[in-house]
Amino acid sequence: MTAHTQPNVIVFFTDQQRWDTVGCYGNTLGLTPHLDAMAAEGVRFDLAFTAQPVCGPARACLQTGLYPTATGCFRNGIPLPDDATTLAHHFAGAGYEVGYIGKWHLAGTGDLPVPLERRGGYTDYWLAADLLEFTSSPYGGGYYDADNRFVAFEGYRVDSQTDHVLEYLRTRRGDRPFFLFLSYLEPHHQNNLNRYVAPHGYAERYAGCPPPQDLVGHAGDWQENLPDYWGICARIDENLGRVRATLEQLGIAENTLILFTSDHGSHFRTRNNEYKRSCHEAAIRIPMVACGPGFTGGRVVDELVSLVDVPPTLLDAAGIPVPSTFHGRSMAPLARGERIAWPDDVFVQISESQVGRAVRTRRWKYGVDAPDRDGWSAMDSPSYVEQYLYDLEADPHEQENLAGRPEYRQVADELADRLVARMVAVGEPAPAIAQM
Repeated sequence: MTAHTQPNVIVFFTDQQRWDTVGCYGNTLGLTPHLDAMAAEGVRFDLAFTAQPVCGPARACLQTGLYPTATGCFRNGIPLPDDATTLAHHFAGAGYEVGYIGKWHLAGTGDLPVPLERRGGYTDYWLAADLLEFTSSPYGGGYYDADNRFVAFEGYRVDSQTDHVLEYLRTRRGDRPFFLFLSYLEPHHQNNLNRYVAPHGYAERYAGCPPPQDLVGHAGDWQENLPDYWGICARIDENLGRVRATLEQLGIAENTLILFTSDHGSHFRTRNNEYKRSCHEAAIRIPMVACGPGFTGGRVVDELVSLVDVPPTLLDAAGIPVPSTFHGRSMAPLARGERIAWPDDVFVQISESQVGRAVRTRRWKYGVDAPDRDGWSAMDSPSYVEQYLYDLEADPHEQENLAGRPEYRQVADELADRLVARMVAVGEPAPAIAQM
């Protein structure tokens, strides 16, 4: 592609957003009319999953195209290696202007500015914080510009960040195509408050609405947090609408690809003591919608896809060579309706709460755990023990764990073989898996 035909590319990346918050995935609360419209015009990936249900590792995967064990960023707090090749490097090398706005979480600097060498190659525009939840609150705070100056904002955080996005779009100069990565903190909980915080008046709209069925029967903290969570998702969607409207006003919407997705979901402490870090659908299944050049027609892709497939997809869509070292593959042919060979499972690495692995097919979910390993200090294990087996056809909300039942032994063995093959394919040693 030439500079005149290369599409602009925007990644609209949310944090901790379940797939079932979105109308085109079946949510009936009317939270996401703008994303639903984008799906109607573009392409929805019906079965999309994270590669790692933790913030930093998922981001490392998305920036590098590699599973977290390959980058070494297998848990939060481990910086992306300074010599890592990222999406920004690939796009910049193809003549793109590259920019980043929002939460980075790959520098290990906490609430301090991110030095140039730890920005992953985003050298043209930078307005970010390593841990945005430490430099801001739901209302007010700030992040740092390219010169490490603190840029304060007021108002609701997702609105303020979007203000800066729109300012970038309206004031950028030159005729180079741009690659802009928008990393929102929302709908992630605010750490120091230990709760989700919707914009004023929004939680009240959703009080008393029926909860997702995977939460029912589990304690957690969904009863007090769901209305706020839904309210945050609604406000995110309004801001997506602002971005799309601005692209239209600027006359660049038709040549701009937007990909909307999230790093992982939230199970509201129903499966462990955190909101994610488990193999369950609530933690690993994510929304993924693309709209723009090459992603049109309201198509629904039903192959199982992963966050690790996003980097090759973005490069492919921009006409940039996809490295053979990437662990994923381009979804662009699927978006065009082409019949191509595609894996019928996805692989998930799990850290911090445990050293775990999982494989998910259309029907089955199989997860293993290394009980003698600390998920904070150990990246992998030579041996695992079966932990979960779910029949998602009969039990979509994962209420009945079938692991260890003799009548499912053959299924578990086949899935164990799949899991080991997946692990080896991304550079992990083949482990022993003990039966439950």
